[in-house]
Amino acid sequence: MLNRLALAFALFLPMPAMAAPMLLRPAQVFDGVDPAPHSGWQVLVDGEKIVAVGPALAVPDGTKTIDLPGATLMPGMIEGHGHLFLHPYNEVPWDDQVLHEALALRTARAVMQARATLLAGFTTERDLGTEGAGYADVGLRDAIAQGIVPGPRMIVATRAIVARGAYGPKGFEPGVSVPLGAEEVSGIDEIVRAARSQIAAGADVVKLYADYHYQRGEPSRPTLTQAEMAAAVAVAHDAGRIVAVHAVTAEGMRRAIAAGVDTIEHGDEGTAELFRAMHDKGIAYCPTLSAGDAIARYRGWDGKAPAPAGVAQSIAAFRMAMAAGTPICVGGDVGVFAHGTNAREMEQMAAAGMAPPAVLIAATSGNARYFHLGDRLGRVKAGMLADLVAVTGDPTRDIGAVRHVVLVMKGGAVVLP
Repeated sequence: MLNRLALAFALFLPMPAMAAPMLLRPAQVFDGVDPAPHSGWQVLVDGEKIVAVGPALAVPDGTKTIDLPGATLMPGMIEGHGHLFLHPYNEVPWDDQVLHEALALRTARAVMQARATLLAGFTTERDLGTEGAGYADVGLRDAIAQGIVPGPRMIVATRAIVARGAYGPKGFEPGVSVPLGAEEVSGIDEIVRAARSQIAAGADVVKLYADYHYQRGEPSRPTLTQAEMAAAVAVAHDAGRIVAVHAVTAEGMRRAIAAGVDTIEHGDEGTAELFRAMHDKGIAYCPTLSAGDAIARYRGWDGKAPAPAGVAQSIAAFRMAMAAGTPICVGGDVGVFAHGTNAREMEQMAAAGMAPPAVLIAATSGNARYFHLGDRLGRVKAGMLADLVAVTGDPTRDIGAVRHVVLVMKGGAVVLP
């Protein structure tokens, strides 16, 4: 009886109004693939998708027109390496964030940082570990997807996986257990168990640390073995997940490449040979130039030449990767520096010698392809999700234009202005 009454009552309720189609009319469109922008193009959006792109489109009655004079319309940018549960290290050191900030506090901050990311024009983020906040990124991802809070589409790595004894925080009595920034494993059985557990808990991507420093003041050294990483890769790929690997050392990179991972993060000690091997295997490289730059500035560097050794090494590795034709993603390790300033990585890449159109392609269709999202994101094309951003000026000439966001659309809904 109750079901019949509910149905009868529902028949008399007004149906929710369908959003009218929207015609976006910018000065030009960067489509995410062609290095040259298309002058005079328009984009028609109906529901959550792009339905037509080109000059002088025919539009249905009732279409709402949004004029964007002087603006470039482009795909929503994709942040390739972020940590929404971290905030800049010059505010609170990493150890203190992990050890002393309550989970509720970290989650509340992450909600605000997700909003800042979206309003900056980054409509998708690959979040590579909560750094001690457990599986809170799964909840944040789902809250965004359900429209409870605003933010980018999220691809999450949950806890990340490290070799036992290699990660932090450190500096405590050896017999005392302290909260850690990642899940520890030792051996193939344990890494397989951890990868499966994280996937079961909601991980979209498995994050591994191929190397790290065991004690403070020590250099990074390989930690996970090639066999351990290969076992985790097999589990992740069987489950349809990609594998991202923190690898700073040449040996850590070599093992990760041999294990068949999907992306390598940082790669400071990469060699021409290693980057050619990544090219040959289609492994994408996220250089995270901005993280090293930010940390150097926190330590007193004024940004002028000569750059500190670590910054110079990162730039040299990035240039070797470009020369080798290695697929390059845009990922700044945001959280080391402020969320919402994600464009900093794109500016760093351009300053290091990458042409602005190539940077834009990497941040849109490139990242979408590397993260297995290319069938629905990263391009201004009919049939794709309407994740779109308009910026003042021409970012194919001046990459800094991506900071001047005047419109953000996610899934056909305008979220800015």
